[in-house]
Amino acid sequence: MTDSKVKVLFRFFSDILEEWKVETMWADIINVDKGFYRLDNIPFYAPYLASDDIVFAEYDATEGMLTYRRTVEYSGNSTIHVVIMDEFTEINSICDIFKEFGCVSERLNKGYFAMGILADINYQPIKEKLAELENKEIISYAESCLSSQHQY
Repeated sequence: MTDSKVKVLFRFFSDILEEWKVETMWADIINVDKGFYRLDNIPFYAPYLASDDIVFAEYDATEGMLTYRRTVEYSGNSTIHVVIMDEFTEINSICDIFKEFGCVSERLNKGYFAMGILADINYQPIKEKLAELENKEIISYAESCLSSQHQY
């Protein structure tokens, strides 16, 4: 196989929306025979997943594509979902604040983004800034996947 990236489908129940949702993410092929793939995206919605996690996926005839079955190895990275609550706040300005802390972001639209925090980054100042912006009603956020390295 010459392609090193594949799409993997994730089907999960959203406690917030109270319905089943689907998200697809790019993943690097680790071992096709074992069905191991490393996530190359920051999940927009899927809970308990972060970039660089290694997952087991297999072809599902009903879904018509590779489908997530379980996480094989956690990367230690964390995923935070952020909603811009203040209509006058530009999403890029918020993303730039967290870029200074070493975070990467993937924007879904002008009011929502997923933020990845690498395992070796200190989460405490990021958490403080998230709380500050939430207290000012500029954002709301959810710690969708908080690794053990980032829990206090």
